[in-house]
Amino acid sequence: MQILDGKKTAEEIKQEIAVEISNLKQKGKKIPHLAAVLVGSNGASLTYVNAKVKACEKVGMKSSLIRLNDTVSEEELLEKVEELNQDEQIDGFIVQLPLPKHIDDKKVTEAILPSKDVDGFHPWNIGKMLLNLPTFLPATPYGILQLIERYNIETTGKHCVVVGRSSIVGSPMANLMSRNTYPGNCTVTLTHSRTVNLAEITRTADILIVALGKPEFITADMVQEGVVIFDVGITRKPDKSKKSGYKLHGDVNYSDVAEKAAFITPVPGGVGPMTIVSLLKNTILAAKGKRKKF
Repeated sequence: MQILDGKKTAEEIKQEIAVEISNLKQKGKKIPHLAAVLVGSNGASLTYVNAKVKACEKVGMKSSLIRLNDTVSEEELLEKVEELNQDEQIDGFIVQLPLPKHIDDKKVTEAILPSKDVDGFHPWNIGKMLLNLPTFLPATPYGILQLIERYNIETTGKHCVVVGRSSIVGSPMANLMSRNTYPGNCTVTLTHSRTVNLAEITRTADILIVALGKPEFITADMVQEGVVIFDVGITRKPDKSKKSGYKLHGDVNYSDVAEKAAFITPVPGGVGPMTIVSLLKNTILAAKGKRKKF
C-alpha cells in the first residue's frame, strides 16, 4: 500500500508556482491576485479559507479575504460579487460554500464572472469542461487529476467508480475520468445514495473516488485488493483527546481499508491540500487569460 501524500505533493507544486511568480516579478508583470469571500463563521470554512490565504502568501501571490456577517442579505452579497467582477486588480475569486440558508448559492455562483470563477463552478465553465475545452476545472477534481499524474497511476481501461454525484466533485470527476486523455480513458460508474447494491459496484472498482459526506462509509468488504482510493470526504467529530477538540474523518474507513489498497489518500493530508494548489493554478490561469486580452 502506498499513501497518496497530497500534503507533500502540494508543497512540491507550490514550489513550482513560487518560481513562476518570482519570474513574473522579475519581468515587472502583474502578480496574480486571489480573493475569497467568507460569509459567517463556519469553523471548517474559516480554516479552509485561511489555508488558501496562507498558500497565496507562501508562493508570492496576492490574496484578499472578505468576511461578511451571516446576516448579510442575498442582495448585498450579490453586490459584493459584482464589485469583485469589476475590480481589475482581482484576477480570480471564490465565494466559500456553504452559504447561509437564506442565500441561493446557485444564484451567487452564476453571478460570478466566468473569467474570474477560479473554483470552476459557473455553468459556463462546467459546460466548457464537458466539451473538453480549455477552462477552469473544479478545484477538487483538478487536484485528484494532479495526484494521479504525479504518482503515475494508470487509468486507461480501468473501471472508475465515483460515489457521490455533487456538481462540485462527483459529477465533474466522472466526466473527467472518462475523457479521451490522461488521466482518463476509464469506464466510469457514477453512484450515489440511491444506488442499489452499492457494495457490489464498489467491489469492481480499480479506482474508487468517494465524495459522499458520510464518515467512514466505505469499509474493507466494499473494495477489492489493489484498488486505488481517493477519499474526498472530511467530517469533524468531537474528540476530547485532541487539542482542537475534534478529529477529522474521511468517507473511507482508512484503518479498515488501507491494507487492501494499492494507493490511498489519507484524511487529512490527501485531497484537501491538492484542492488548494489547484485553486492557485486556476488563479494563475485567470491572470494569464486577462493579459492575453490587452
